[in-house]
Amino acid sequence: MKLQILICAYVCLVHLGEKLGGGGDRMSWNVIKRLGGSHLLWVLTSVQNRAAIEAALQEDPLPNVKFQYVDLPVWLHALQRFQGGVQLYAYLWQLNAYFVARKLHQQIQFDGFHHLTYTNDWMASFIGALLPVPYIRGPGGGAHRIPKPFLREYPPGNRLWEWLRVMGQWVLRHDPFFIMGQRRARAILVANREALRAIPRQWQHKAHLFPLNGVSSDDFLAPGVKGAPGGKFRVLSAGRLIRIKGFGLAIRAFRTFVERCAVAGSAGAAELTIVGEGPELPRLEALVRELGLESQVRFQGWMPRQQLLREMSCCDVFLFLSLRDGGGAVVVEAMAAGKPVICLDLAGPGMHVTEECGIKVSPRSVGQAVCDTAAALNRLYRDEELRSRMGRAARERAEQVYHWDRLAERVQEIYRHLLWTEG
Repeated sequence: MKLQILICAYVCLVHLGEKLGGGGDRMSWNVIKRLGGSHLLWVLTSVQNRAAIEAALQEDPLPNVKFQYVDLPVWLHALQRFQGGVQLYAYLWQLNAYFVARKLHQQIQFDGFHHLTYTNDWMASFIGALLPVPYIRGPGGGAHRIPKPFLREYPPGNRLWEWLRVMGQWVLRHDPFFIMGQRRARAILVANREALRAIPRQWQHKAHLFPLNGVSSDDFLAPGVKGAPGGKFRVLSAGRLIRIKGFGLAIRAFRTFVERCAVAGSAGAAELTIVGEGPELPRLEALVRELGLESQVRFQGWMPRQQLLREMSCCDVFLFLSLRDGGGAVVVEAMAAGKPVICLDLAGPGMHVTEECGIKVSPRSVGQAVCDTAAALNRLYRDEELRSRMGRAARERAEQVYHWDRLAERVQEIYRHLLWTEG
């Protein structure tokens, strides 16, 4: 039985390999593509995605999927250039999308509505709140925060923004349209444990952990050239170079690890490569010079996604110490490359990585996190069999849990249970 499903996907970018970015765009496209094989889909998305989507449809038509492009007045586009303005723009966009959805529903009579993206766990879905059809929300996140001990190292402006972010979320979680939508939702998919805990008790029975990130079959590359022993121990990290991604923490942990290796006379046997671009680059380069790591830490700018995947296949360990990351797409990609991951036990990465496929560091304090991360690097450096075993487990978990086919099957099961049996 084919359902007629309306999907709201504010972000839905299909040529995803060109820049490091969020996971919602990749998730929405891959889920929509697979659901279109079983159902008739009408997708509301931003007009800014139109060129990329139509180019992809020329190569790979989706006959059961119809895209409707929604826009706001041009004078509002300037909001997207400011921190916090993107969220305000998306909020207003979703209000406009409701009026488009209402007209479509009068013509088509949808069997259900799925708010796929933006699904921050504090932002209202006007369609979900007001359109009289069964409603599924997510996956989404937003409740994750930078641990307080780490905020002390931030400049005052960054600390102020984090406070405003938390206060703004509190206000928006009391938005009547948000509350109405959460009440109406038959399922609320959340991208991490923090988002799950933020859901009030009366709605907990509707909540399901569901990752924001995934991989396709093409992402499972053969392992590349190995590092130590017999060569350099290659540590790789990647992401946008902004403060919350924790690259300064990673560099300091690498320095502590190198100092420990120096005791055994092997300090030159390790290197850290950081892939990405962003405003933090000058500060991070200065930190590397200050710590005397110029010969062992190198910065690689932006690279296409397939090239990054090849870099992952040739490293020994993937290091990702992001302090506030609801998803963490690069972590899942490193797992698909068969690499053990060292991350903080926070949000998306903390959910992706298990004890079998990596090492999670509890972020109790900055000094403790640096020392524990260095110890994790040292442990993996000295134990090649452990690296291999964790890498195999990571690849297996990526294939069994995070392959887009598996994730689409989970959505299908939710549709069957909530839209057919309860419709």
